[in-house]
Amino acid sequence: MCFNPKSNVTVGTMELSSLVDVVGRWIQELVRLGEKYLWVQIFENRGAMMGCSNPHPHCQIWATSFFPNEPRIKDLYQKEYYAKYKRPLLMDYVRKELDLKERIVFQNDSWVVLVPFWAVWPYETMILPLTHVRRMYDLNETQIRDLADAMKRLSTRYDNMFKVTFPYSMGWHGAPTGEFRNTPMDHWVFHGIYYPPLVRSATVKKFMVGYEMLAQSQRDITPEKAAEVLRNLSESHFYLELKMQKEKVSSKKKRGGASDRSAKSNIGDKGQKASDKGETKSKTQIPKTSK
Repeated sequence: MCFNPKSNVTVGTMELSSLVDVVGRWIQELVRLGEKYLWVQIFENRGAMMGCSNPHPHCQIWATSFFPNEPRIKDLYQKEYYAKYKRPLLMDYVRKELDLKERIVFQNDSWVVLVPFWAVWPYETMILPLTHVRRMYDLNETQIRDLADAMKRLSTRYDNMFKVTFPYSMGWHGAPTGEFRNTPMDHWVFHGIYYPPLVRSATVKKFMVGYEMLAQSQRDITPEKAAEVLRNLSESHFYLELKMQKEKVSSKKKRGGASDRSAKSNIGDKGQKASDKGETKSKTQIPKTSK
């Protein structure tokens, strides 16, 4: 699914209204496919480093009649927690993170972006709701707009880190659909996950190999440090700033060229006037001779 007709835009440089349309289309597809399929996975692989061969801004939507492992495990633990405490696990988690603040990147009226304490990718983040939402199609207009805002702001911060289109894999998890679409599923909380591979520069990525594949994932930086780095990055996209600077320089050159032409024209006029005066003066100085 393409996000925009233009190939040279990203989530960070797109207009907010265009991102609202993207979320709206995701909801339409979730409703349509969710009538038949148990799991509808919306995800985006961005950048060649994450296996994406097409730079055009787009995502993929896969629908399956079975419960894939990742969401199946999430369903199991959220269900156990809800049975014990009668509260959604991730909503309790959001409240604790908001109290601590140290892993929060930013928030708006409907969503919070944070680095989870269990993150294994260097700048891994989650987008979580501030009020209980089970599935993407349960969002109201305000939540949809705020979600688009959170996506744009997070993508901009990522891109500004190393002044590149930051590669990542991201996607959305919510309550299953299909045979469960009319079931309350109150233990579920809709959320997004971002897995970016870059560590120290635009060319240095984290590899999940060796010990991490055979034993346990290792972190390069702490979640708190990652959140601090992301928190301190600008939300003004570096590409748009460069574009504005180039436009200003171009505009100055155009104005300068017009001024130069005007100055040359004035000099030419003055020179012509001076020449005319000199010619007149020389004419008046020629004495008349009498025959």
